[in-house]
Amino acid sequence: MTERFVLVVLFGGVQSLDVTGPVEVFAGVGLDAGDQDAYLIRTASLDGAPVRTSSGLTIVPDMALPDAPDPHTLIVPGGQGSRAPDPQLIDWLRERAPRARRLVSVCTGALLLAEAGLLDGRRATTHWVATDHLARNYPAIDVDPDPIYVRDGPVSTSAGVTSGIDLALALVEEDLGREVALGIARRLVVFLRRPGNQAQFSAQLAAQTAQREPLREVQSWISEHPDGDLSVESLAVRARLSPRHFARAFRAETGATPGRYVEHVRLEHARRLLEDSVDGVEEISRACGYGTPEAMRRAFVKALGTAPAEYRRRFRPGERSSAVPLPKAVPLPKAVRLPQATPAHADHAPPP
Repeated sequence: MTERFVLVVLFGGVQSLDVTGPVEVFAGVGLDAGDQDAYLIRTASLDGAPVRTSSGLTIVPDMALPDAPDPHTLIVPGGQGSRAPDPQLIDWLRERAPRARRLVSVCTGALLLAEAGLLDGRRATTHWVATDHLARNYPAIDVDPDPIYVRDGPVSTSAGVTSGIDLALALVEEDLGREVALGIARRLVVFLRRPGNQAQFSAQLAAQTAQREPLREVQSWISEHPDGDLSVESLAVRARLSPRHFARAFRAETGATPGRYVEHVRLEHARRLLEDSVDGVEEISRACGYGTPEAMRRAFVKALGTAPAEYRRRFRPGERSSAVPLPKAVPLPKAVRLPQATPAHADHAPPP
């Protein structure tokens, strides 16, 4: 048997994508890299009986949890069933989860780990709808609501369901290297890989989506052209409004001033390029509309407390250290209404 035994916990009301997303990643090593022995993947429920997922699908487990060997990687998914878990499941997690070399939660699976006391004293995240609940009910946990996943020693927690794929890709990269993980990502048609520090919401979704079509078009233009002329005057022309009327309407409908919104879009774009490209800082500064490396450096120091070069050193694949988190970026102002759009990195939004 391979030493990398991956065990996925099943329970009634589990979210199917929380299960299948990571499983497809680990199984992809055999499909794409041809290494059939890299991971042995099994699912298990408390009694070994089939479970009905929150979407109505039925999953037949491989075994019962009490009969499962101690895993290399234990994955605890989330879903509606995490709201009122079976006490026997919590007891099993409390006893057996510490024996795993790596403990992983997907989405609201963090609530199960928290109930079992497995996140006490650790930094963790979960789906954005459940972060307040997690922080309020489990004060011993350092809850970070922003990133798509957090790795704290052998324990990793992730946000919305698709972020479980990102976290699984990170684990495969750690085990077998970037090229193997890249091959799996290509087959699944996903990015390799969104770093864990990436926010659960993009700048456009963190702010309010404007109600009026001209303002929504301006939001899209800003995101697609961070190197363009994004002055209030220029954006007002695109919205067919006077600069004063545009600035007032944009803030009323998005919860952020045009200038603040542009700052966040440019910062987000620069972070992605630093993480995923080999372009130099000068080239990236131009591509993101900063104009000069010094202007981009000032923006990074103001928002993140670090310079672009140091940011790249920490978070570029093969170079970054997940043990040294950056200070949180200054958030966009919260609008009066919650955004109606779907979170950037979650296909579904299960309740906590």
